[in-house]
Amino acid sequence: MRTLWMALCVLARLWPGALAGCADAGRCCPGRDPACFASGWRQDRVYGTCFCDQACRITGDCCFDYARACPARPCIVGEWSPWSGCAGQCRPTARVRRRAVQQEPQNGGAPCPALEERAGCLEYATPQGQDCGHAFVPAFITSSAFNKERTRQAASPHWTTDTEDAGYCMEFKTESLTHHCAMENRPLTRWMQYLREGYTVCVDCQPPAMNSVSLRCSGDGLDSDGNQTLHWQAIGNPRCQGTWKKVRRVEQCSCPAVHSFIFI
Repeated sequence: MRTLWMALCVLARLWPGALAGCADAGRCCPGRDPACFASGWRQDRVYGTCFCDQACRITGDCCFDYARACPARPCIVGEWSPWSGCAGQCRPTARVRRRAVQQEPQNGGAPCPALEERAGCLEYATPQGQDCGHAFVPAFITSSAFNKERTRQAASPHWTTDTEDAGYCMEFKTESLTHHCAMENRPLTRWMQYLREGYTVCVDCQPPAMNSVSLRCSGDGLDSDGNQTLHWQAIGNPRCQGTWKKVRRVEQCSCPAVHSFIFI
């Protein structure tokens, strides 16, 4: 191919216009466009009609200079926006973040990645500042990574510096779960795949999920004798749910990261 390219360059000097590829024709077209052609050498060493559309890479009839005249340009996106607030208060709902396209893909370049992500959340205060959201059964859980993002004081105005450090961990043994958990493959809900029957999981109870008066998280099963079947549901996919039994309460969670969750 290198030898062919050198020969074509020599030919271009001796016979101007003989190559007449995509650059001379000023053509670069998306998809398959039969009208996007020129006359000149093709990449398969045939002289005649050659094409400058994106599909010519598949059909093998590109003009010799297609790669140079129509370079592939990948999609470029901007940074993620900050997470929005929850879509509603006092009930499990979703938050969203978005990013914008800065450059559309061209000439077969890499397509754009997802421009929107959603994750489950639960607000514990009404717009008027009233505490709410603590009467939920079953237990609502999400990935422990979410705990790094939420702000205790902003989410629950009833918390003070005296109680801000309160918290505990509940260990459960999973009894059953729906098949919808294993089907999750979205970036922010992929943690549901690691929920398995028979495994011990840790669920952290921290503000603002913790009630500022009772210092308890809804659905924590603390009053269970260990034989009672308790229900849980994953935030972000209401069809991912199941049952577990309380093992014990500990001060700090020590489960592997994939089996560590938080009440929300």
